[in-house]
Amino acid sequence: MTQYTNKQIWYIMAAAAAILLITMGARQSVGLFVHPLHMSSGMSIADISLALAIGQFVWGAVQPFYGAAADKYGSRAVLYVGTALLFIGSVWAPYWQTTFGVTVTLGLLSTIGAGAGSFSVLIGAVSAQLPPEKRSFAGGFINAGGSMGQFVYAPILQVLISAFGWVFAMVAMGFSTLLSIPLIEVLCGQRRKKVTAATAGAVAGTVAEGAVAEGAVAAGEAAEVTAAAKEKARGQAQHHENTLTIKEQLKQALTNRSFIFLSAGFFTCGFHVAFLVTHLPGEVALCGLMPQVSANSLAFIGLFNIVGSLLAGWAGNRYRMKYILALVYGSRAVMIAAYLLAPKTELTFYIFSMALGMTWLATVPPTAGIVGKLFGTRYMAMLFGITLFSHQIGGFLGAYLGGLAVTYSGNYEWMWYADMILGALAALVNLPIKEDPVPKEL
Repeated sequence: MTQYTNKQIWYIMAAAAAILLITMGARQSVGLFVHPLHMSSGMSIADISLALAIGQFVWGAVQPFYGAAADKYGSRAVLYVGTALLFIGSVWAPYWQTTFGVTVTLGLLSTIGAGAGSFSVLIGAVSAQLPPEKRSFAGGFINAGGSMGQFVYAPILQVLISAFGWVFAMVAMGFSTLLSIPLIEVLCGQRRKKVTAATAGAVAGTVAEGAVAEGAVAAGEAAEVTAAAKEKARGQAQHHENTLTIKEQLKQALTNRSFIFLSAGFFTCGFHVAFLVTHLPGEVALCGLMPQVSANSLAFIGLFNIVGSLLAGWAGNRYRMKYILALVYGSRAVMIAAYLLAPKTELTFYIFSMALGMTWLATVPPTAGIVGKLFGTRYMAMLFGITLFSHQIGGFLGAYLGGLAVTYSGNYEWMWYADMILGALAALVNLPIKEDPVPKEL
């Protein structure tokens, strides 16, 4: 593992957090466009929800592939491809207002793009460069960036929708995704500079050694010794890492009970998040409140999840991560029950959003942390991508079933009950997880 200064570590984490701010801000604010798109195009809420639900599924489905590509080829190319697709999908969507068009633009292009700049690639890239004791905090810090995105994007987009219309707002959102480009260079440039410096140092050290031993070292001999030194350094960096092939690692993970339980619990997180991101504006409208309440509620979720994410990252270094996950999932069931019993006022939505925000993406640092504990960091992006795929299967169902519920029953009552049941089950399924490293052999 490459050693960085504290300053470089903060640069790396900040760049990753800022990229996630952009991708998650754009992705988790899309629910604000559901009603305007419904009114403008005449598409039903169920049809729009299906398109967005497909997006939830696709976002998860691409995670293992992006993770594997980043593990093998590096994160720069993956992030650039993702930025381009997210931009194209966002700016094209307002001009293709059909069920098929929304499915292609928002359901496929945008979400495939956002998937590249997601947790699996970013946390995997950063974790591979940090010592184990700093990975949990780094995961929480990066995750907080995603939460800040929701806090920033939702109210700004709602203001733009109210002032200039939803078409302008969505196009503006698309262009904002291009801000990821310089951040990608900061994130990936740190590693490039460090590798270049390390190579130069190895060459200098080899030449000096040769001068003492031989008096002079021929250029060809120096090259050979330098190659040997670099190979030795690579061996040392990989000493405690997973030595399995991708296929072997995948087989081991998919037959590991703790990994299966972890992924099953993450399914619930996806169900909760996608349902609320997509349908909270609709719930607010059904309660007779102004659209700005939904934007403010989404912003409060993002703001308070900054605290929740950092707290989860901090706690992951001190307590068993499975207990953190059980607490998060169980608390959501309690929060939803309290919401259902409370009067549906503006204050209720804000309090509910603040409380829920503390747990919103606080599942990500301990989930990623357990994956790293079990299998190491060599294939972490791919393996965490698999857990995210489970997350997004839940996301697909949360977004789509929410649309069906409101279309055919006129409310979200049964979805709230499903949220509570799944929260309780997720809390229980995390308890048997074992966090001890899995042997690096089959």
